[in-house]
Amino acid sequence: MAKRSLYQRLRSTAQVRLILFGTGILLMIVAVIIGPLPGPGFIVVFPVGLMLCLQNSAWAKRIYVRFKRRHPRYAAWTDRVMQRASAARRRKLRSRENLPGGD
Repeated sequence: MAKRSLYQRLRSTAQVRLILFGTGILLMIVAVIIGPLPGPGFIVVFPVGLMLCLQNSAWAKRIYVRFKRRHPRYAAWTDRVMQRASAARRRKLRSRENLPGGD
């Protein structure tokens, strides 16, 4: 049996997941507030908050999937910023399909 990390064990309780989700919401709000300031604050803080929300809330995942379907251009940008594995797989498949000599 594989050992789970401390983070994974903590996330198994509902209270911790709620706290992490709230922290994610707070980080996204802070990112919007510090967005106009010089520096890359928004680009760093917002994806971290979004990742916390998506990892700890099924509701947030559903809304994100709906957003991705309606706005594929922006969804590709958010996947790239968050470095999602699924986005990397899709880019790799698309690049293979566009290679010359492929069927």
